[in-house]
Amino acid sequence: MDANVQREGDALVFHGRIDREAVPSLWRAIQSDEHGIGRVRLQQVESIDSAGIALLAELAARNGEGLVVEGAPAGLAELRDAYRLDDRLRFA
Repeated sequence: MDANVQREGDALVFHGRIDREAVPSLWRAIQSDEHGIGRVRLQQVESIDSAGIALLAELAARNGEGLVVEGAPAGLAELRDAYRLDDRLRFA
């Protein structure tokens, strides 16, 4: 499944794989509408890699308070631990 993202209220809803190949197009889609984002929905994400976690961590940093994360795709927990990110994707 090709990766995509949609805005629903204060949430970004991701689908597919958030990986190195998908991040550039996802980032372009997000940049025009990133203000007011408080949540990311990852229930429809198959997997995430280090490029994907970097994208989400950057969004969390821009928010200031981090992001509420809904869903836990394959790889998310391990990458959060490896990069020392808390449950809101902020650097611990």
